[in-house]
Amino acid sequence: MTYYVIYRNDQRTGGPAGLFVADAFSAILWDHRSQEWAFDPGLVMRFVNDHRNVDRFETVDRATAESVAETVTGGTSLPDEDAIRAMFAAGDRPS
Repeated sequence: MTYYVIYRNDQRTGGPAGLFVADAFSAILWDHRSQEWAFDPGLVMRFVNDHRNVDRFETVDRATAESVAETVTGGTSLPDEDAIRAMFAAGDRPS
């Protein structure tokens, strides 16, 4: 799994604004509107693969992602890796 810390601007001022967790084909992110972790690989991959965003994110280790999650979510923990894999599996299923 790859953990991405997201910033509002290229200068990374104001601290982290978001957090993505991805593997080769799936991804979750903290959805600020619904206040929950959400499966959205399309949005994550578009953001990470857009050259305009190259300075707006960084990859981090799990421990750093856990710390950032507390800040970005207002106190909600980053799910453990088994829970993330379950979200990936549930999100990959056809509706």
